[in-house]
Amino acid sequence: MALMTAAQYEESLRKMKFNLYLLGEKVANPVDHPVIRPSLNAVKMTYSLAHDPAHAELMTATSHLTGRKINRFTHLHQSADDLMKKVKMQRLLGQKTAACFQRCVGMDAINAVESVTFEMDQALGTEYHTRFNDFIRLVQDGDLTVDGAMTDPKGDRSLPPHKQADPDLFLRVAEKRADGIVVRGAKCHQTGALNSHWILVMPTISMGEADADYAVCFAVPADAAGITYIYGRQSCDTRKLEGGDIDTGNSTFGGHESLVIFEDVFVPWKDVFMCGEYRYSGALVERFAGYHRQSYGGCKVGVGDVLIGAAALAAEYNGAAKASHVKDKLIEMVHLNETLYACGIACSAAGSRTASGTYLIDMLLANVCKQNVTRFPYEIARLAEDIAGGLFVTMPSEKDLRHPEIGPKIEKYLGGTAGVPTEHRLRVLRLVENLTLGTAAVGYRTESMHGAGSPQAQRIMIARQGNIEGKKELAKKIAGIAGADTAPQ
Repeated sequence: MALMTAAQYEESLRKMKFNLYLLGEKVANPVDHPVIRPSLNAVKMTYSLAHDPAHAELMTATSHLTGRKINRFTHLHQSADDLMKKVKMQRLLGQKTAACFQRCVGMDAINAVESVTFEMDQALGTEYHTRFNDFIRLVQDGDLTVDGAMTDPKGDRSLPPHKQADPDLFLRVAEKRADGIVVRGAKCHQTGALNSHWILVMPTISMGEADADYAVCFAVPADAAGITYIYGRQSCDTRKLEGGDIDTGNSTFGGHESLVIFEDVFVPWKDVFMCGEYRYSGALVERFAGYHRQSYGGCKVGVGDVLIGAAALAAEYNGAAKASHVKDKLIEMVHLNETLYACGIACSAAGSRTASGTYLIDMLLANVCKQNVTRFPYEIARLAEDIAGGLFVTMPSEKDLRHPEIGPKIEKYLGGTAGVPTEHRLRVLRLVENLTLGTAAVGYRTESMHGAGSPQAQRIMIARQGNIEGKKELAKKIAGIAGADTAPQ
């Protein structure tokens, strides 16, 4: 197959049997549930655009394993150009959906696991890399969506996994058998898990010898026996149950996150890629985090493009588009957005080849990218709210707008610039609300803060990689401080 169509992707999910709970009820059919459906539509866009000749260069790649044309979301980066195309693809999809399109975590996970398993096999004589390549061929040939699962509940953050009051607060190997392993635990904040075919589990932190049972990496079908999904709430999510399409702000696309619980899930050895090799857990965590911090220089920027456009439309519909302060705020929004994009491109362009051949981003610049992402989208959102005005959180509902008696009153009193339908004004204000406070704010604002590691995680990595000692030597040479080599080179 290699490239699924959007229709084939949807049909493939209909065949899966998820054990899912949402709003206290068991959901038999996630595909058509009104709360979940927008997130599926966003993933479908990754399949649709791959068949669009206008976007083929970004959306597809050639597999170095099979030579076949594949979806870029299943690709192992073979050059710095691949890394840059990834970021450009993510910006495009953000522009098309104004939502989280959910395949980035899996893409980042497969690239991190690939290089680490290669190095494990080289050093330890294991078979993890061979197994993983077999898994990647399956993913590429089927154009499968993979959920990368890293974040554990963690319990008491001051304690390592083996000292937790409940040993399942970090996902662990509960039993090793001749034919595979049995795992127990949970993964939190799992973006797009219910829109995925497979889950690729990784350790969440660097492990020590006492935590070897928690140093585990494996793949499992997303509907495997023993897996339970509890759907996460989003702001304004029940508006999707009310009918209509204005009040949601973005009625077509969205994202989702779930708590994924593993209760004695069996994994055959062929799908196990780390089992107790705790010394390699840190490398896997850091590489995955680096790739995912790079990703935010693309996806958040694409969504930012839509938010900037919505703010500009709101100003136009309000009759304030020519105000100098509005123009200046829009310029600042563009400046911040493009700075994020520049970081994503920079860490990609400076990427380098790992021992396996897969390319890794520049880790320092990727962490700088994500550190900026923890701040700039918040300022972009603040400026959008400033430009939009207070009406975007006080306007009446769509049902009121459609009401035969009070609808005309809303049309009259909430109109803006002459010639612009009141409904258009209300629609764009709801879009601003969706992106800054509503369902999309989960993926745009809050994920910008905590996704791929909360802000302090990047600062720790920047401190490690910033080479302060080297910079001190540079200063000594220029200042002529004794002991430094000041001779011209």
